[in-house]
Amino acid sequence: MTQLPDLPALGLETYLIRTFGCQMNKHDSERIAGMLESLGMLPTSEVEQADVMVFMTCCVREAADERLYGQVASYKNVPSPHGRRIIAVGGCIGQRDGMGLTERLGNIDVVFGTHNIAHLPSLLAQAARDEVPAVEVLDEADGFSTELPGIREHAWHAWVPITYGCDNFCTYCIVPYVRGREKSRPFEDIRSELITLAEQGVHEVTLLGQNVNSYGRDLYGKPRFADVLRMAGETPIERIRFATSHPKDLLDETIQAMAEVPSVMPQLHLPVQSGSDVILKRMNRNYTAARYLDRVRRLREYVPDIALSTDIIVGFPGETEQDFQDTLALCREARYHQAFTFIYSKRGGTPAARMPQNATHEEIQSRLDRLVELVQESAWQLNQQEKGSVVEILVEGASRKDPTMLAGRTPKNQVVHAKVPEGCAPESLAGTFRKVAVDTARTWYLSGSLVEG
Repeated sequence: MTQLPDLPALGLETYLIRTFGCQMNKHDSERIAGMLESLGMLPTSEVEQADVMVFMTCCVREAADERLYGQVASYKNVPSPHGRRIIAVGGCIGQRDGMGLTERLGNIDVVFGTHNIAHLPSLLAQAARDEVPAVEVLDEADGFSTELPGIREHAWHAWVPITYGCDNFCTYCIVPYVRGREKSRPFEDIRSELITLAEQGVHEVTLLGQNVNSYGRDLYGKPRFADVLRMAGETPIERIRFATSHPKDLLDETIQAMAEVPSVMPQLHLPVQSGSDVILKRMNRNYTAARYLDRVRRLREYVPDIALSTDIIVGFPGETEQDFQDTLALCREARYHQAFTFIYSKRGGTPAARMPQNATHEEIQSRLDRLVELVQESAWQLNQQEKGSVVEILVEGASRKDPTMLAGRTPKNQVVHAKVPEGCAPESLAGTFRKVAVDTARTWYLSGSLVEG
């Protein structure tokens, strides 16, 4: 067994983690926090007090690269508590760029990838002792990060990866190249973790994977995600969510499980990316707009009150105005509670990066503006249906905009704000279930008053 380093003895007493990107990065950040604290380090929220700064990065879009470079460069001259600060970069940019990061940014001390977060303590120790960058990027992992100690951001919620990597190779996406091929966790390992989390008082879990719907295909010869949902429903955990679902793999048996398992929330993130069959083919999404809308109709047949969210890329190479109109038409029929809309971002090494762009920036921006307007109108109309109702929320703490009010989420993942009784701190209710009488419905949130009792 490898001897774990004594990081505090090397002057590495405090750490700060900055996390960008997907929920898998959030999960991995929680595992890094668990490892570092198990070795005697303490967390801090102040850059000036951090001996170690860890950046968990995303490279899905160009803006994420720029954000990382800007933040790392800005910390170059910030004084550290013990004379030297170790800056470590992991996640997808670490996996993609490796040693190149240290050449681009001279104040990076450690680079690690998506497959070796367990090695971070040793890399930190190596950088502290040798005072030269420590870089390690592996092609594949020999285990799952779930096996590491973790410190959850919220005691009442847990991220539970069930698959890692992706086999879909959408032409615009770099994830399969930096996360690797799809690999499922054994069914019994997931069950064991869920039972442990329930015993620890967790009320809500989010099952994670680049494509949860294909869970088990590599282990069992066929997808078993519906079995995972039913198994999760047998635990005492009150709320089960999952992300992300690929439309081509959303089977009827999964939809039926969503309808039949009470703890599976009536909410689904189902990325469509485009409503044009021409663009979907260029994206290698392996479904048509009609097939996608068939899945939406099937979902509403089994879960009539389901809240749908999606991802949409505007300005993909070759997209015409008619292609964009097809996207608007699909959105009108799908009726989304929320949509994450993006202008296409070229990623080197992907097939789409070699495709010619036929639209101007002004045309693409106009399309994005029109799409956002449509999505906002849909979200506003759907939220109006909640006015006058009583919803149950899982309280997350104080509202970011008004610390005197609490914030929580409904089963449909809608944000809800409510006033708390005088003398009661919103944070004291975090992790509890409360009922709220809704009197106001906005585009992105509901608000009302707590129902006594």
